[in-house]
Amino acid sequence: MEEKELVELAKAGDRKALATLVKNHEQTVYNFSFKICRDREKAENIMQETFLSMVKHLNQFDGNSRLSTWLYRIVSNHCLMQARKEKNKYFVSLNDNDDEDSELYVDKYVADWSRIPNSVAENNELKAILDNAIDKLAPDYRLVFLLRDVEGLSTEETAQATDLSIPAVKSRLHRARAFLRKEINQAFAK
Repeated sequence: MEEKELVELAKAGDRKALATLVKNHEQTVYNFSFKICRDREKAENIMQETFLSMVKHLNQFDGNSRLSTWLYRIVSNHCLMQARKEKNKYFVSLNDNDDEDSELYVDKYVADWSRIPNSVAENNELKAILDNAIDKLAPDYRLVFLLRDVEGLSTEETAQATDLSIPAVKSRLHRARAFLRKEINQAFAK
């Protein structure tokens, strides 16, 4: 059965259709929650909150986008609310100081990624460095980076999922990538 049919049946109160929608998207929602929150318990809670929100507000889903895009938006909102509750946790802000921000774009931080062998890219050390750098990103930037570069959403889908304009998505993605490039290059310079 097509997803659109399942959505319409679920809107009409069909519990089996709703259960099928949850089953079809639960792994994606959990994985994305975990990538943003970086904690299993928080990801499980956010997954539950996401599906609770989906059930409560399914009639508001207009079908103009894929259901997964709508769910990414719900997950994003829950994760960002969670991050705001944890104000004392350290995140690197990419907006605080424009003078420091300009250093992100210095040529010495631009790597020629085409020359890095696949074996190095798959190396556990690189994965740990990248994970550490992603952890340092502010949640707003981490969210855009994960949606675009990890989940593979288009710029337009990312804008829909985050309720940002396309230029804002591009700007945040550019800053996140520059920051991650800088962190990786600094880690390998040690």
